[in-house]
Amino acid sequence: MEEENHTVLSQFLLLGLSEDPELQPVLFGLFLSMYLVTVLGNLLILLAVSSGFHLHTPMYFFLSNLSFVDICFTSTTIPKMLVNLYSQSKVISYTECLSQVYFFLMFLGVDNFLLTTMAFDHFVAICHPLNYTVIMNPWLCVLLVLMSWLLMFWISLIHILLLNRLNFPSGTEIPHFFCELAQLLKVAGSDVLANNIFTYVAAALLCVIPMTGILFSYSQIVSTLVRMSSIESKYKAFSTCGSHLCVVSLFYGTGLGVYLGSSVTHSSQSSSIASVMYTMVTPMLNPFIYSLRNKDVKGTLGILLSRAASCP
Repeated sequence: MEEENHTVLSQFLLLGLSEDPELQPVLFGLFLSMYLVTVLGNLLILLAVSSGFHLHTPMYFFLSNLSFVDICFTSTTIPKMLVNLYSQSKVISYTECLSQVYFFLMFLGVDNFLLTTMAFDHFVAICHPLNYTVIMNPWLCVLLVLMSWLLMFWISLIHILLLNRLNFPSGTEIPHFFCELAQLLKVAGSDVLANNIFTYVAAALLCVIPMTGILFSYSQIVSTLVRMSSIESKYKAFSTCGSHLCVVSLFYGTGLGVYLGSSVTHSSQSSSIASVMYTMVTPMLNPFIYSLRNKDVKGTLGILLSRAASCP
C-alpha cells in the first residue's frame, strides 16, 4: 500500500498565503512588484561591479556573487507562486516540488556562506591591511565561492535523496506558498527519522560555523577599532562594515524570527507570512542597503544611468 501511494502521487497542493479569492489579485500585484524590484536591484549591482574597474576587488566580487544568488533564491519560489495566484491554481508537480526544495536549500546555504566570507574579507582588510592583497588573492576568493557551492550542492542533494524515499498520501496539501523541507516532512506518510537527523545535523553545522566565523571576525574588527587613534580610520572601517552588518542582521534575524514564531504559534499561515521576510524582503533590500551606504557603488550606478539617459 505504501508503494502504491508513492507511485500514484504526482502532485502536491500548495495552500499559499490566503484562500480568499478577493485577495489573490492583491497578492499577485504585491509579489510581482517585489520580485521585479529584487531582480532589477540585484542586476544593477551586478552591472555596476562588472563595469566599474575600481570595483574589481574581493569585497565587490563577493557582493556580485551575493546579488546573483539572491536573484536565483527568489526565482526558485516566487515565479511559481505568481503563476498559481494568476491561474487560481494550487497544484505543483512532485518533480517541481523536489526541485524547489533542492534549489531553495542550495541558494540559501550559499547565501549564508557568502555572508561569512564577506565578514572574513572585512576582517582581513581592517585587521591585516598590509597583507590584504596577499591573503585575499583572486585564487582564494574563487576557491571560497566554489567551496560554498560544492558543499551546498552535496548537502541539498542528500536532502533530496532522503525525501525521495518517503511516501506521501495522494492529494497531499502543503500549508505554505512553496515546498519547504520542514512542511514536507510534516505531511509525509512514512518514517522521517533519518530526514530529521540529517536536517538537524546540517542545520547545526550551517548555522554554527558561519555564525561563529562572523562573530569572530567582528570581535577582531572591534578590537582593532578600539586601538585605532584616528577618528577618520574608525569612520571608514565602520562605513565598510555597516552595510554588511545590516544584511547579516536581516538574514539571520528574519530566519530566526520565522522558526521561533512557528514554534511558538504552531500556525502554518503565520509561518508562511513570516517566511516572506527572508525569501522576499531580505533579497529585495540587499541592493538598496549596499548602494545607499556605498559611495563607490552609487557613483558607478550614477555614471551608468547618466550614460543610458544620454543615449539616443
